[in-house]
Amino acid sequence: MGENKLDPELAVFLEAFPQLDIWSDLPASRETFKAMSAQIDADRAPVLGVVSEDHQVQVSPQQQLLVRLYRPAETSRRLPAMLWFHGGGYCVGSLQQDDYHVRQLVADVGCAVLSVDYRLAPEQPFPAALDDAYAALLWLFKRAEDLQIDSTRLAVGGLSAGGGLAAGLALAARDRGEVELLFQLLWCPMLDDRNTTASSFAFAESKVWSRESNQRAWHFYLGRDGGAASTSAYAAPARCNDLSRLPAVYMRVGALDLFADENRDYAERLAYAGVATDFAVIDGGFHAFEAMAPDADVSRRSRDGYHSALKAALFG
Repeated sequence: MGENKLDPELAVFLEAFPQLDIWSDLPASRETFKAMSAQIDADRAPVLGVVSEDHQVQVSPQQQLLVRLYRPAETSRRLPAMLWFHGGGYCVGSLQQDDYHVRQLVADVGCAVLSVDYRLAPEQPFPAALDDAYAALLWLFKRAEDLQIDSTRLAVGGLSAGGGLAAGLALAARDRGEVELLFQLLWCPMLDDRNTTASSFAFAESKVWSRESNQRAWHFYLGRDGGAASTSAYAAPARCNDLSRLPAVYMRVGALDLFADENRDYAERLAYAGVATDFAVIDGGFHAFEAMAPDADVSRRSRDGYHSALKAALFG
């Protein structure tokens, strides 16, 4: 593990990446991340041929949820769709943060994507994010005909905490039996609140997402420190004892990511449970490198792999 070298292009990015203390002032940190994402997007060519429309989903009588539905501009036919969940440790991030990435995915794959602006901790700890995710899934499923969506070809996906939320939603959908999912697209998912793997110690000082940040994020999301025996598998999917009957999975993680081992363990358990699982560790990659340094060659290759896998699953 320690012999893996940081990709040279990613190393240049990390040198310029500021050392952030996101926890002393979370509202300010959310604004900082929003500005950083906007700057990355502003330096890139616009994505053409994709349209989007915002909707409000009723989660409860008191709670509404913002979602954004993207689709190819020139296509009116019924399309397969993926629900997408942004990263940010369940504590930062927004739907807008991933707007460019989702438009790029829609342009490449040709599917529809529903991006979900789920509630954040610590103001709204678990199960708020899962409740939002499930409400969005039911909304898309029940309104599929009006929205020109193929309700028999639905996937879930997300990055980091968003990947963990997608995996938790897949478990909930399986167990509740209302909607059958086809596929999971998991980008370096945040799966395990226990922080006991070798990689969680080996990359503890990661500049992008450290062990301390991970522990704090789980504390805020769960409303207590991670590692308790009672942690719900819908919050931390690595806790699930039965991974059978889940939709197929495509999952990647950087070799220098503190999630590398928990992702590998989850993939192995999925495969053992009979779930079609395509997993690999990307040499030279740190946590969420595809989103943080999107123009690096290694990021492009990894992103192309995700998009190809999703296209094959939804249109194959």
